Amino acid sequence: MGTAAQPLPPAGGWGLDDVVLRACQSSPDALAARHTFRSAYWDYRSFRADYLPSLTLTSGPNLDRSINQITMEDGSVRFVEQNLLNTDLSLRVQQNVIWTGGTLSLESSLLRTDLLSDRTFSWKSVPVNIGYSQSLFGYNSLKWRRRIEPVRYEEAQRSYLETMELVAARAVDKFFALAMAQSNYATACQNFAHADTLYRFAQGRYQIGTTTENEMLQLEINRLNEETNRLNARIEMDECALDLRSYLGLHEGDTLPAIRMVTEVPDVMVEEGAALQWAHLHSPDILYMKRRKLEAESNVAQAKANAGLKADLYLRFGLTQTAEKFSSTYRHPLDQQAVSIGITLPILDWGKGRGQVRVARSQRDLVGTQVEQSRTDFDQNIRKLVGQFNLQGLRVRVAARTDSTALRRSEVARRLYVLGKSSVLDLNASIEEKDAARRNYLNALHTYWSLYYTLRSLTLYDFFEGRPLQVDYGQLVKD
Repeated sequence: MGTAAQPLPPAGGWGLDDVVLRACQSSPDALAARHTFRSAYWDYRSFRADYLPSLTLTSGPNLDRSINQITMEDGSVRFVEQNLLNTDLSLRVQQNVIWTGGTLSLESSLLRTDLLSDRTFSWKSVPVNIGYSQSLFGYNSLKWRRRIEPVRYEEAQRSYLETMELVAARAVDKFFALAMAQSNYATACQNFAHADTLYRFAQGRYQIGTTTENEMLQLEINRLNEETNRLNARIEMDECALDLRSYLGLHEGDTLPAIRMVTEVPDVMVEEGAALQWAHLHSPDILYMKRRKLEAESNVAQAKANAGLKADLYLRFGLTQTAEKFSSTYRHPLDQQAVSIGITLPILDWGKGRGQVRVARSQRDLVGTQVEQSRTDFDQNIRKLVGQFNLQGLRVRVAARTDSTALRRSEVARRLYVLGKSSVLDLNASIEEKDAARRNYLNALHTYWSLYYTLRSLTLYDFFEGRPLQVDYGQLVKD
């Protein structure tokens, strides 16, 4: 799924699906979601690398020209001018040990020291050096990260899908804002044409005395009001078109096609139990709750480790040799060992360590309570959305019938007025009912699709197709 703008559809116009697809490809929110996911992906790759062997080549040559204080064999001190060049090369393999939190290393190094004033040099080699460092009672960050980071990455994957559905929901809002504005403009143009026709008709009737002056003035006011409504509707329509155009990432030379309305909605009923099941399986909110609990447990473990006995163990075993010739440097190497243990035991900290443990436990219990409440609220929100969505389809059908009936009534009222069998008040009332019915119908469609994409964002499930939402994350990282 790339970030490049997609080809524009044919001149027949864009339906809701076209707008949603374009928004998920090129909107600022969609592009931001891709960058956020890629950042999470590379964070996860970095975490995985901490559990793999690392190979490092280091070198730090240095030149030392100075006068240094040297203690001689007889105990006397002399100041000697030294002119040294040290050149070293070290190759090190290191592996973190997950189960203990320690570090195992294997190193080989070579050092050459040149005494420039005497034009002599010597070599020191460490063919092999095996070391291991371990905190005996410390906090094992490797173990806890191994539990937390995969959850965080899976949460990022699902958050990307959720964001795409929220992008679709926002595109729905902008689509219907423009659809409503276009409908209002078309209605305003039609109402102005009818008002102008009726006003001219009334002028003729006024000339022959069959229409009162008050009625004619009322029709003139209607005509002026409809002309104002038409101008205002045009301004609103242009603003909504610019807003949608910006959100869809259209370039300066691209033309926003006309909006093509879909007047019917699928006859789909969502089962509450199935929606809850898919939400618990797929929603990033569930993983976020799980990650919060793991992080709280990790903080308790860290607080306990910091409050008690601390002991750091370091072991090293290797071979070494020195010689004036490189060919002799690796002959008959001598062994070398090193063992060190550092112990820290708090004797008097005025309860600081114990207090930190209690704070961490309290935070863990608080997080547990908040997570349980969040899960309850999450389930209730799913149930509410499912109920609203299932009823909204019926509301759309009722609004469609109301819109059709109000349109027919307006046409009948206009004909009756022309025939002199109806008053101006009845005509105005029928026009207002017609316009209100059309707005209610568009609002019902808007609410239906907004609920649908909101429900999809929480469950990550396509209820029309009957399958979970999917994306090629590998391709997403490459693009």
